[in-house]
Amino acid sequence: MVLPLVKLGTLVLKTLSKPVASRLKQQAGLHPSFRQLIINLAQKNHKITTQMQRRIYGHATDVEIRPLNEEKAVQAAVDLIGEVFVFTVAGVALIFEVQRSARSEARKEEIRKQELETMKQKDEDFSRELESLRRKVEELEELSKGRGLSGVFHFKHATTEAAKSTKTA
Repeated sequence: MVLPLVKLGTLVLKTLSKPVASRLKQQAGLHPSFRQLIINLAQKNHKITTQMQRRIYGHATDVEIRPLNEEKAVQAAVDLIGEVFVFTVAGVALIFEVQRSARSEARKEEIRKQELETMKQKDEDFSRELESLRRKVEELEELSKGRGLSGVFHFKHATTEAAKSTKTA
């Protein structure tokens, strides 16, 4: 019952993070100090990604990379912020799910250990009981060697006692 609710909660969290990211994008472009910060972030990101692409495709890397205009930089930065936000929420949800699963597995393992310990204890009890029964059988065999089968069950002794008691009476 808990597992489907956790999965559903994770899905809802991921779904709600997208509108939050959209709102974050919208507000990021409006505040002047934050706007300048994200423009600088977008320009650095543009420069790094362009250089990486040039290296991958084998183009010259010493070429000057033109900066993005202000609106494109803001749009790129808020897109990056939105994606990072959604990715972070998904990552946190994944970490939560892994930890929950690990705790569940640990509980299952503990139950298995307890069951195994119980089985070992029962095995030891059965071994002791078996050893006790072996000793009793050995004792009976020793008694039967000396007196025969009737001596083991005290038939002879009981019949002679009965005969003595009838003679005296």
